[in-house]
Amino acid sequence: MACFQRAAVACTLVLMSFFVGLSQAKDVLVGGKTDAWKIPSSESSDSLNKWAEEARFLVGDSLVWKYDGQKDSVLQVTKESYATCNTTNPIEEYKDGNTKVNLDRSGRFYFISGAQGHCEKGQKLAVVVLSQKHRYTGISPSPSPAEF
Repeated sequence: MACFQRAAVACTLVLMSFFVGLSQAKDVLVGGKTDAWKIPSSESSDSLNKWAEEARFLVGDSLVWKYDGQKDSVLQVTKESYATCNTTNPIEEYKDGNTKVNLDRSGRFYFISGAQGHCEKGQKLAVVVLSQKHRYTGISPSPSPAEF
């Protein structure tokens, strides 16, 4: 009976940890402000990537862009297209002016402007997304059966 109770407690803790992790997903405004998706000024040509390096993105978070959808767009691209500013075959194209992209896996995501010449002038963003297991849940792991 005691073994069953320990197993039930351990299972409950695992489920709580899972749901706490899911509930902490957040929407992150790109660049930390509404007008960040634009050609950067010359002194800060890599400002969006510097912002992204200082932020922590986790699986389940979403990036949010605010921009004029009549003049610009957001393209999710491969690493190669990011490096060369190739806009011809994006993974996804967003042009609604209020774009929200779910970061649904760990790893790198690459985004460039779809407006002609903007990427070449530095309007691009690369982010690294960490897996859920990197998220602190505040719950201690259950002791191993040998400790009972």
